[in-house]
Amino acid sequence: MLRNKLKKDNLTLSKGFILAIQHLFAMFGSTVLVPTLTGLNPGIALFTSGVGTLIFHLITKGQVPAYLGSSFAFIGPIIAAKEGYGLPAALLGCFVAGLIYILMSAVIKKIGTGFIDDYLPPVVVGPVIMTIGLGLAPVAKDMSMTHLPTAIFTLAVTIGVSVLGHGMFKVIPILIGIISGYIFAAVNGLVDISAIQAADWIALPKFTSVFELESWGAGISAIALIAPVAIVTMVEHLGDVLALSKTVDKNFIEEPGLHRTLLGDGVATAFASLAGGPPNTTYGENIGVLALTGVHNPVIVEMAAVIVLAMSFIQKVGAAIQTIPQSVMGGIVILLFGMIASIGLRTLVENKVDLSKNRNLVIVSTILVIGISGIPFTVNFIELAKFLHLDGINIIDKIVNQIKVLEFQGMGLAAMVGILLNILLPKAKRVSSSKEGQKEEVA
Repeated sequence: MLRNKLKKDNLTLSKGFILAIQHLFAMFGSTVLVPTLTGLNPGIALFTSGVGTLIFHLITKGQVPAYLGSSFAFIGPIIAAKEGYGLPAALLGCFVAGLIYILMSAVIKKIGTGFIDDYLPPVVVGPVIMTIGLGLAPVAKDMSMTHLPTAIFTLAVTIGVSVLGHGMFKVIPILIGIISGYIFAAVNGLVDISAIQAADWIALPKFTSVFELESWGAGISAIALIAPVAIVTMVEHLGDVLALSKTVDKNFIEEPGLHRTLLGDGVATAFASLAGGPPNTTYGENIGVLALTGVHNPVIVEMAAVIVLAMSFIQKVGAAIQTIPQSVMGGIVILLFGMIASIGLRTLVENKVDLSKNRNLVIVSTILVIGISGIPFTVNFIELAKFLHLDGINIIDKIVNQIKVLEFQGMGLAAMVGILLNILLPKAKRVSSSKEGQKEEVA
């Protein structure tokens, strides 16, 4: 059955495996970085990433070639909740965030996705997709600057293979770039294999139970701290699905439906939290792989998920991948993040968005600067309660003192601002010319 699915793209099982390895390299660094920063177990993060991706593909009927990895949006809240209320309470908060996704998927299934065309036209979608890639540019810079010559060499090889390669080489430029960059880095003494020697061959991930709470009060406090982040990440999810749709040239909002992609992401996040891992999210890095290789078969991503799942038990393999210097991956992500931004630019061009119109220019410009700069918008619930004269009410005080502030920034905030501008700014009217019988735009 697997061979038959691969044959649709004229791929053999061996070629499919090689393509899957590219997706693995693209997601690995970010997926293990989040648990490292938050104090969670990287092995569990790999396990829940692999299982979560398979859950997502099952719920979306194997139609959406998305890979799910650890979400960066939850890093701050998880650290705060873990320090204040304990790890199980933090995981409970992440679990509820997943439930919010599931609830929202049911709402969207009920009301439909007609609102997307009204509130997310190409003039909003294009720059929002661009901010996904361009907003990650500082990450590419930081990784590359750890050893710039290696990053430049890796980038040059990847570009060369992508543009000049033929046959199988043309669809695996990332893998060839990483191997070449790794050799270059090793020659320059940048590779440390001590982690491979120290790692066990086979080991079970150390799972943490969400039910080992110090108290339910601690759990509720952590929920109030973490769960609201789901509002931001759902907007990011929509942006990723739109980017995937443009990359693959299929409308995933309609089929299998936004309700299914949200449900898949929500169930994957809830599962990850129950197992002791960080919340999952669709990965922009893997969207870049799809755009660069032109191979969009979801089975390739599913194979990558199975490999990652196996790696969570084979520690030496994971340790070997972790020996890849950051500068090598820096050269790769320069291209991948740029490819994502190019998808947004293509959206504007293909839909003939007229940037000579002030309305369009204002929307695009504002989205780009807010999304790329990381300008934060903070809601201070304590001050808000005072302004609304709700302070002094016992239950309100307890809630706001736990949440305190909710911060929006990056692509999520840019999308919200873009939607708001699209609603508020007057649109050009179309009127018929009585003399020529043609339609012309009037600002």
